[in-house]
Amino acid sequence: MEAKFSPQAYQDAIQRLFLRFPSVQQQGFSDAYKPGLERMEAFDEALGRPSRAFRSIHIAGTNGKGSTASLLAAALSECGLKTGLYTSPHILDFRERMRIRSGGVLTLVPQEYVFGFLAEWETFFKEHQLSFFEITTGLAFKWFADEGVDAAVIETGLGGRLDATNILTPVLSIITTIGLDHCQLLGDTLPQIAREKAGIIKPGVPVVVGKAQRETIPVFEELCWMNAPLTYADQIRPSLWFRHREILKEMDLRADIQSENLRTVLSALDVLQGMPGFQGISNSDAVVRGLVHTAAFMGFHGRWERLSESPYVLCDIGHNAQALSHNFAQLRRYLEEGRYSSLIVVYGVMADKDLDAIIPLMPSDATYIFVTPDTPRALPAGEILRRAGKPRAFFGGSVRQGVQMALSLAQNLSEQTSRSASAEELVPPLVFIGGSTFVVAEAVPLFHPKF
Repeated sequence: MEAKFSPQAYQDAIQRLFLRFPSVQQQGFSDAYKPGLERMEAFDEALGRPSRAFRSIHIAGTNGKGSTASLLAAALSECGLKTGLYTSPHILDFRERMRIRSGGVLTLVPQEYVFGFLAEWETFFKEHQLSFFEITTGLAFKWFADEGVDAAVIETGLGGRLDATNILTPVLSIITTIGLDHCQLLGDTLPQIAREKAGIIKPGVPVVVGKAQRETIPVFEELCWMNAPLTYADQIRPSLWFRHREILKEMDLRADIQSENLRTVLSALDVLQGMPGFQGISNSDAVVRGLVHTAAFMGFHGRWERLSESPYVLCDIGHNAQALSHNFAQLRRYLEEGRYSSLIVVYGVMADKDLDAIIPLMPSDATYIFVTPDTPRALPAGEILRRAGKPRAFFGGSVRQGVQMALSLAQNLSEQTSRSASAEELVPPLVFIGGSTFVVAEAVPLFHPKF
């Protein structure tokens, strides 16, 4: 008997997917990560080879790949291409992982499509012992193929060489910055990690590397011997670079690090312009419009996202030392420039992250509220409090409790300031929520009840 769709049936199917095929987002890499391409190749063949039905741009890297993918997809779609975008993890809704933007309209994969796909292929999932990520990758590729996208921007899950998405032969490979993360799986040096990420390089397919890092250059030079043209984005001036200040000033992705991601995307667009199917992306005004409105156009959450103006609340999913060094430096600069009177940080972290490398990066003059997100992977807030050694730090409990504590503290600080300053002198406090995708995912609905 054919399964019948209903909103509740869809929710039940998604719940079964998470329970039967554990995701890295919920269970961690040791339980959910299944490296290798054999299962994914078999799945793709059974699906009718959807991976070959559309032009793809494949993106790997330690940090910035989600933002880079979204920026590029927004620019391509605004230039008239029906553009698919596959990223992970999701923040609020499973369907965020696969999106299509066409004619100015953003569409998440429909619940009915997801439900039908899971029902049709459930036996195959079990027989071939597919991972959660392999299932979602096959779902995305099949939907993009069925919808006839002109191009799809595909973000790797972990690494690159053995990632399920690496069955693709893209028209362009992009590798963002390389940092020390997931060392237990990818290697504990930058060259080792770069080699895994560079596994997406294919013979004859152009490669754009975001940053020429001394330790990783030899790896890319070696792996591009296969006649794969190599471009380092930070070593050139892309054709639209003369407008980068204008773009950065107006962008709705406001983190300082977006300057680096922007340069990578502009370099990638230069490479794509000479390829069949991408001639229309020479419209510079359309490209700029897409880049400026990426978060709005692509439904992109959790990247220096403003959650509230009174009090002012920002969140970001940066979770490793490399990403957090940029985040904390930007927050520190805000204080130095006098934009905010004080900084309150709601912070949680996964147990597999290098907290000892992160603690020295935390601004010393901030107030910290440490929280434990609702996942088995989380490091308990009490353990963070004990190890952090910050003079103004508190146990926040759950994310909800920690956010409520931060908002109450911000309100008290605002009232104290208002009693001692004129209206012209009032400088508000800033609340920052971050350290983990899980922290942000639990915090966002507290400010946007529709989620």
